[in-house]
This record gives sequence, structure tokens and C-alpha cells, in this order.
Amino acid sequence: MNNNSLSDITVETWVQGSPNTLSELVGSVVLVEVFQVNCPGCFLYALPKAIQLHEHYQGKGLKIVGLATAFEDYDKNTLENLQRLVESGEVIGETLKALTHQGMLTDGKLELRLPFPVGMDRVRPETEPLTQERILGYTRNCLPGFDGLSEERKQAALNQIRNYLQQKTMKAETFERFALQGTPSSILFDRKGLAQDISFGQTENQQSLVEQCLASTN
Repeated sequence: MNNNSLSDITVETWVQGSPNTLSELVGSVVLVEVFQVNCPGCFLYALPKAIQLHEHYQGKGLKIVGLATAFEDYDKNTLENLQRLVESGEVIGETLKALTHQGMLTDGKLELRLPFPVGMDRVRPETEPLTQERILGYTRNCLPGFDGLSEERKQAALNQIRNYLQQKTMKAETFERFALQGTPSSILFDRKGLAQDISFGQTENQQSLVEQCLASTN
């Protein structure tokens, strides 16, 4: 767990709803659901779960924010495709294939609507040179137990990160600031706006963590 707060979430553009600043949500428990437009698992599991949580806890102090990001497939995970998703339910790429296979589309469009604010992470061209120091730092950030691994596993991790950074042409600010491992990811903030949980993939205990934060008076 890092020491980030709600104010460290960067939204480049709001495409639906728009708190003037995320800081004004302090006082509520806030769940930021981080997804990519070209991410089937986000639409099959994470976003439907976030909608359920919104419906159940919106009157009990929970605020949910959807944050689209891009750490890969930069030609698909764009602001334009996010806008089409929110405005008309249009999905693309692997998401389109998976949801078509699952029978979740009507006339090729997603009927599921996100009932909470949705914004786009700030994504900028990657300009930092690929050095050994950067590879090592990025690896340590992604793998907190890196220094305790065997030399063989260390080298494997470094090679994997090197390959990733070589094809990484863009930088998503929130995604990197919170050292997220992929999408879907969720970041849960307490009523003071402090990060209490960062999860990747399907999280069995997400609802209980939300309830714990809602019940806390600290």
C-alpha cells in the first residue's frame, strides 16, 4: 500500500458527471474503478460489480468514480472510444469480441450504463529514456518483494519489465502513480481521502472492505 490520497487521482477529461475536484468527495468513502475500454474483464466483472455497489451503497456514503486509462493498446484505449462507450454503448476490440460471445450486446451496443462519473486518466507520450535504473525502479515498484527473490526470478522479472517498457510509448499518470498492475483495478479511499486498498482483478472481499470504510468514523 502506498501513501497516495484521493487528490493524487488525475482526470484529464470528464466524459460523464464531473465533481469540480475529486477532493470535494472527501467525507465520503470513494471507490475509483480503473478500467480500459479494450479490456473484456473490466466489462464482464469489474464494472457490473461497481454498478451493484453504487446501487446498494450510494445512499450510505459511498461514491464511485470510473476512470479509464491506457497502459497498452494505445490506439484503442482512447478518449474518443471512451466517449463513444458512454454516449452510445459502442465497444471495440477485444471487448467487442468477448461481449458478443457472451451475448451481452444488443444491436452491437452495450446496454449496461455506468451510473456514476466517468473520466479519462491523463495519458502523455513517454519521453523517459530506457535505462537500467529505470527498469530496476519500475520492477521494484511493481514487485515490492523483488529484492527477496532468487537471482533467476529477479532476472526474469527484469526481462519482463524491460520488454514492457520497450513497447510503452505512452504514460498514464494515475495508473503509474498508484503502481497498478493492470486492469481492472480498484482504489478504495476512506472518508479522509486516504487510500485503504488497491486491488487488481476480481476481488472477493471488495464489498466487505467498502463496508468497513463506511462503518469507520476515523
